[in-house]
Amino acid sequence: MSTADQQPKSVRWARWSAVLIVLVIGGAAFVLSFAALRDLAIRAHTPNELAWLFPVIVDGTIIQATIAVLALADSPERSFFTRVLIAGATVSIGGNIAHALVSGHGALAAILAVIAPAALLLDTHGLAVLLRAAQRVSAPMVTGDPVAEPADDPAPDVVPAVTTPVPALSPVQAFHTPPRPVAPLLPVAVPIPTGGN
Repeated sequence: MSTADQQPKSVRWARWSAVLIVLVIGGAAFVLSFAALRDLAIRAHTPNELAWLFPVIVDGTIIQATIAVLALADSPERSFFTRVLIAGATVSIGGNIAHALVSGHGALAAILAVIAPAALLLDTHGLAVLLRAAQRVSAPMVTGDPVAEPADDPAPDVVPAVTTPVPALSPVQAFHTPPRPVAPLLPVAVPIPTGGN
């Protein structure tokens, strides 16, 4: 087996290993942040049966905004989701710090409380970047239409169509890319019969 055959397998293995590790670490960070934010909501007199909604809203916003920021990489709407991501991360980190302080665990616990929401933010962003890079690498390259054979007896004054290669787009790019303008049709000269001969 040649190096060229082995390289795609090693790249795939590395990619899926990284995805698995990011999912495990991100899941652990979500659970820790979830527990702290839920307990903080209970301490703020949120009913126990509803307290779980607070961390879902806060950390779910981080995940949603991260995906949107990466999906809208070349779009002006990206700045909105960047601000949402910053706000969500600030609330999550602040909530975890507040929980450590309100619980009476002190400054060291407050410093450690930053790790879980920061890891969730970084892991979510890292996973989205990894999936986007994998999508870009695995997208098939479109080289354009094959050259058509000319007809035996083409009609006079017909302009042949010009084809240009179209680059492959990921599903995210295809959804968010505006359509290309269509080139105008060229006029075709049509002979006008004269009354002579």
